[in-house]
Amino acid sequence: MFPDRLRNLCLLVSDEARERRIKIATAESCTGGLLAGLFTEFSGSSDVFERGFVTYSNRAKEEVLGIPGDMIADYGAVSEAVARLMAEGALEHSRANLSVAITGVAGPGGGTPMKPVGTVHIACARENKAVLHEACYFGDIGRDQVRLASLETALEMIRKQIP
Repeated sequence: MFPDRLRNLCLLVSDEARERRIKIATAESCTGGLLAGLFTEFSGSSDVFERGFVTYSNRAKEEVLGIPGDMIADYGAVSEAVARLMAEGALEHSRANLSVAITGVAGPGGGTPMKPVGTVHIACARENKAVLHEACYFGDIGRDQVRLASLETALEMIRKQIP
């Protein structure tokens, strides 16, 4: 279902997290649960993957992850501020000690001059560490490719937070 490079990267991340007894939660918008699906492709994933939140709508971000509606209104759902709060909310509403959040414009529609198709914000939070953030500008490379590129970036960010 997923490209080999993503499967291999996910296995590496899972092995590293397992060694350190880290449980991971995901909070996904534009990827619609693909990262959770990737983690659960493998037998034994419950050792590492705690839960996933698919918060595609703004209301879901508010109700499930506790993001204030005025934050979404002020910054937009596709923003650094919202990605960071999504990651923090996933930690707060789970038993995980590391989380990653993905929010973006996968396309083909929905882009604006300020946030064109291919704009994705990813944040990774870990207990007692600073939240990492990365703004990605993949361009209009197609919905599937934006989503897959987002997964790869998210997995790399998780690796940075594990040690």
